[in-house]
Amino acid sequence: QVQLVDSGGGLVQAEGSLRLSCAASGHTFSTYTMAWFRQAPGKEREFVAGIRLTSITRYADSVKGRFTISRDNAKNTVYLQMNSLKPEDTAVYYCAANTQGILSNIRDLRDYDSWGQGTQVTVSS
Repeated sequence: QVQLVDSGGGLVQAEGSLRLSCAASGHTFSTYTMAWFRQAPGKEREFVAGIRLTSITRYADSVKGRFTISRDNAKNTVYLQMNSLKPEDTAVYYCAANTQGILSNIRDLRDYDSWGQGTQVTVSS
């Protein structure tokens, strides 16, 4: 496991933008698969975006074309650029890491062994 610290959330109007950051501890960050999940009140935690060590990315259909996940291995940091935000994007966003190297489904939260504390994103209409 590694320590993950999420940041960058806040209150934004619809159609606005935010960039989330997740800083990770450890010396082997470049080998981790990283992802962002989100959880709205009363709903289950859901996959948003993921990025493999090869930098191959995957997105939930609901955010495709609006969100971009990226990583900076020199800074041990993963980012989520969120554009054209909608009120339905309101949630707590969590960074997650798979550090074990065995990943069956990048979209399945059970495949991640480390989690950030979460950062609140609120989009007003």
